Amino acid sequence: MTGAPEHAAAERARFDALVAEAAAVSVDGWDFSWLDGRATEQRPSWGYARAMADRMGRARAALDIQTGGGEVLASVPKLPPLTVATESWPPNIARATALLHPLGVAVVADADEPPLPFGDDAFDLVVSRHPVSTWWAEIARVLTPGGTYFSQQVGPASVFELVEYFLGPQPPEARGARDPEKARAGAEAAGLEVVGLRTEMLRTEFFDIGAVVYFLRKVIWMVPGFTVEEYLPQLAALHHRIETRGPFVAHTTRFLIEARKPEARRPEARQPEPDEPE
Repeated sequence: MTGAPEHAAAERARFDALVAEAAAVSVDGWDFSWLDGRATEQRPSWGYARAMADRMGRARAALDIQTGGGEVLASVPKLPPLTVATESWPPNIARATALLHPLGVAVVADADEPPLPFGDDAFDLVVSRHPVSTWWAEIARVLTPGGTYFSQQVGPASVFELVEYFLGPQPPEARGARDPEKARAGAEAAGLEVVGLRTEMLRTEFFDIGAVVYFLRKVIWMVPGFTVEEYLPQLAALHHRIETRGPFVAHTTRFLIEARKPEARRPEARQPEPDEPE
């Protein structure tokens, strides 16, 4: 048993180093490449970035809501002649502006709440990847008749194995908060026609405690108000679990929704009365 104290000290030293590294790295933008080799997340089969780029290539005027750091929009090979992005978080606004302005994209600072800072019927394509909230009435308002909203969103109880590890069992309303059927109902209530809705559950693995810390710092709504100091005992226990039992496994849920604004109806021609000249 002489090696037990040394082993515990080595494990603690590794914990301290991993947490310190993850706590110091920037979490600006929506680029998760820092997690390469530290965590994996299965990707949805539909390929959002590719499908969104295809629609962008056929649009005349497009809006990307909650663009983050602009990384996904910047990957589009052919942007519409008019392309605008909105973002609320100041570090992301600066990052997106630097990345997207050279591509001809205007980045608008917006509070992510109604109203959107655009006129009616302004865009024939509105997209959003992982929006915090979806303001359906505003999306319907800024879409042109015949225009499309295309979005990949976080589904219900996503990564809740990790959420509930830190926060304990969550109530039914929290677990079902992002039900895709609620999104369908919201779109239809705003007058949009849902033409596609797909859902997938995907495997996620965290290989070290640094990956967990980084993830919770970046995806701030998972454990609201997360800090290393507040959750230090839980982090230390989870580190020991990962070190002795292997990766911490969780499951993300994603859904893809596509909705269209109906074409404007043409006024019906009035038929002349029998005695009225045509």
